[in-house]
Amino acid sequence: MKLISRKSITAATAVAVLGGLSIAAVPSQAAPPARSAAATADLTERQLAGLPLTDRHLTERERRNLAVVLRAYYSAEGSHMDIPTFVNSFAEDGVFNDMVTGVSYRGETLATVLPYMKGLFSDVHRDLKRITVNGDVISIELSIQGTFDGQLPTPAGVVRGNGHKVDAPTADFWYLKNGKVEAFNCFVGYSKMYSDMGVDFNWASAVDKH
Repeated sequence: MKLISRKSITAATAVAVLGGLSIAAVPSQAAPPARSAAATADLTERQLAGLPLTDRHLTERERRNLAVVLRAYYSAEGSHMDIPTFVNSFAEDGVFNDMVTGVSYRGETLATVLPYMKGLFSDVHRDLKRITVNGDVISIELSIQGTFDGQLPTPAGVVRGNGHKVDAPTADFWYLKNGKVEAFNCFVGYSKMYSDMGVDFNWASAVDKH
């Protein structure tokens, strides 16, 4: 496979690869609560028991906020993607920030986040490992998982899917107000993601410039 520089990949895929991947599936153990949350504004004690919470003593407002976030993850699952539900989780001026690439999505561009990710990994899934709820702020440690069976456009050409499994460490920070997401900051381990996809960084090209 032709080597591609890390800088080139990040620049070319910033608008598409969205740390936004950070908006996809709920872990298997959390899928039932998330699915129920899509129809209700709160979470029951039984639903909460199936989640990897760092503190289970949540206020009513915190439970409602968590339901919004889980609904957003569930709507981004590759097997049943629901773009309108994901977009409607955000406030009118809400923003999704890919903190690694420095690209932000708001308004109509929020609808482009999920389709691109599914275009890379048709079975994209998010394994939520630790969830911390603090008022209107929800912090989540997770991993983005999936099969690289799509296409990754780069300045050097298109990298075609090879069936490799991806498991990229990620940290998500959700900021809500009045039941809507005002900001979603996502930190994706792109180095691990690209490595899993079989994409090698061309360090020699960087050395040659100095």
